[in-house]
Amino acid sequence: MANVDSPFGLKPIRHRNGAPYNGAANPYYVPSTYDTSLFVGEAVTKTGTANTAVFEGNGIGTLPEVNKTAAGDGNAITGVVVAAGVNRDSLYVAKHVNSTEGIVWVCDDPDVIFEIQADGAIPATSIGLNAVLIDTHAGSTFTHLAGTELDTTSDAPDTDASNQLTIQRAVNRTDNDTTITHAKVEVKINNHTESAGIIGI
Repeated sequence: MANVDSPFGLKPIRHRNGAPYNGAANPYYVPSTYDTSLFVGEAVTKTGTANTAVFEGNGIGTLPEVNKTAAGDGNAITGVVVAAGVNRDSLYVAKHVNSTEGIVWVCDDPDVIFEIQADGAIPATSIGLNAVLIDTHAGSTFTHLAGTELDTTSDAPDTDASNQLTIQRAVNRTDNDTTITHAKVEVKINNHTESAGIIGI
């Protein structure tokens, strides 16, 4: 049976030591000048600046700014969006709307393991290798989940230490056939802004 093609970006599931992910996240700032929406599951990267004025009770400089991480080799990741601040114009919107000043909550712990859908199959020999993200789908305006996947087709997994992710294992579920397209895998952020990347096995 074919795997369901339903990308969701990166979903935190547990820590590398086996402890369950408990929802921990830190607030980051998105200025109104940033014209890209940030969906839940989106990888984001610090820009090197922060809020220059008090915003929603947060003092100047207390909210580092993030933008969507560019997919591909060499582009470091700070973390993954797990929630967006309240959108007072549309309370049902769970993503961060483009060109709107706001806050996103980011899982930025380098030791968290994430689940992600691949754009292809995941051979058993890929476990332990490094890989990059690919934006195969737009974020969903219905679920507000990111459309990012793990790239196995245009930039196959390798031992490149500057790749964005390290494949930990295939997801062990009856609805996941790793030998065909849209396999689900567990990954760790490898090229992390807070932690040095390693060469894949």
